[in-house]
Amino acid sequence: MERKPLSHKPLVEAVFELRWGLKEVQQATPVASQQVIIGSQQGISIDPNYKIMVGRLYERIKDKYPITQPLPTAAIPDEIAGYVVRQRFRPGEGEWPVVQIGPGILTLNETEKYVWDDFSGRIPHILNAFFEVYPPEDLDVNGLLLRYIDAIDFDFGKENIWVFLKELLKTGVNVPESLFDGTGISETPFALDLRFSFASSMPKGAMHLRFARGAKGTVEALVMETMVQSIEADAPKTCGEIMDWVQDAHDLAEDWFFKLIEGELQRRFE
Repeated sequence: MERKPLSHKPLVEAVFELRWGLKEVQQATPVASQQVIIGSQQGISIDPNYKIMVGRLYERIKDKYPITQPLPTAAIPDEIAGYVVRQRFRPGEGEWPVVQIGPGILTLNETEKYVWDDFSGRIPHILNAFFEVYPPEDLDVNGLLLRYIDAIDFDFGKENIWVFLKELLKTGVNVPESLFDGTGISETPFALDLRFSFASSMPKGAMHLRFARGAKGTVEALVMETMVQSIEADAPKTCGEIMDWVQDAHDLAEDWFFKLIEGELQRRFE
């Protein structure tokens, strides 16, 4: 279904994420007992190809992302760095979108300038480069995620969040008024985090929906996340299959977003 682009979309960030399995290694840990050293085995998981793979990946994507930026997490020891992004590649200083990589994880992140045709067009370029440099015998794709983070301006001190969720986002949540009667407790939550997860058949996996109290810059906001995720056996393994998944995940996330904002919010964002 062709939809009119939103001129004032609430999007904060769009993220495509690919994960793959780490390798468990055994580490001998000496244990002293009655002056006898006994070797015990403690399992840890690492990405043995990460360090050499990063440079090779950069060589293949530097035409679009020439700026390298080590992240503070690069100092984390390999033994505890699994699924933590450590390196970022940018198209220019301070520019987006960015490619991020760490042991077992690769992401493409875009912010307010997100346009689906551009974003989706970048994914196969990154995937093809990654599949070229990562040893196929060690690669076991075990997770895919397409995540959209939106922030809707909302004054929690002046507006009723429960009415807003029900009437403008079609999501009814009821907290009994009797809980507050005579207790001295404010009916306005200073923290809010509602999460829902549902099984999905296309793509196979899960659809996650989240509402939370947050901010966009210095402005209070209701943060809404729509996330499509496939893990383990549900996650496709090849470039072509992953791109099919990306399209299906986008179609699902977009469908949910527009159904949720239909009406007053959609008119506000147009």
